[in-house]
Amino acid sequence: MPRTADPTDIPNRLLSAGRDLFLQRGYNATGIQQITDAASVPKGSFYNHFSSKEAFAAAVAERYAGFMCLSWERMMATAPTEPMAAIRHVFAQMTAYHERHADRPSGCLIGNFASEIALVSESCRETLLAAQLGWRERLAGLIRTAQADGVVRDDVDATELSALTWATWQGALLRMKVERSVQPLRDTITLLLDRFYPAQPT
Repeated sequence: MPRTADPTDIPNRLLSAGRDLFLQRGYNATGIQQITDAASVPKGSFYNHFSSKEAFAAAVAERYAGFMCLSWERMMATAPTEPMAAIRHVFAQMTAYHERHADRPSGCLIGNFASEIALVSESCRETLLAAQLGWRERLAGLIRTAQADGVVRDDVDATELSALTWATWQGALLRMKVERSVQPLRDTITLLLDRFYPAQPT
């Protein structure tokens, strides 16, 4: 097994391997031995960096939350300036990502973990909540601007509309995994953005 003088190398390899395995198999079906094998490190090295599988999962979720933030920044860098068009761009990019991985649909790690470990691990629950709220607030910012422009309904608070969108998107991701198709993502976003988001006639 390769050795390195970089003290961050082994934990980084473990975190990357854990993320991939948790996405593919879930938390409960993934063992520490599988993680260390995938990372090509001795099993004993795991406990040099993480006190438990639960602590490791919280670290994986925190890193994934950082990835979500970085991904949002990258999407915004190529998004149209008009807020509603930017919202459509975000969901088009996320749908395209899942379409590229349609052979092994994995959904969202935050949503997956929420169904597996949020009720049994407080540290993981707090990490998942922070990640979810961060994503929802970034979307809510676009929604508020679109509401100010008069193109998105303002009879629903932007924070509430963003929360509904998150919940609906996560449900669509579950359907995607069951149906092995990204069509539920497309259908859900079309319904939300074309039928529910638009400003209501007075």
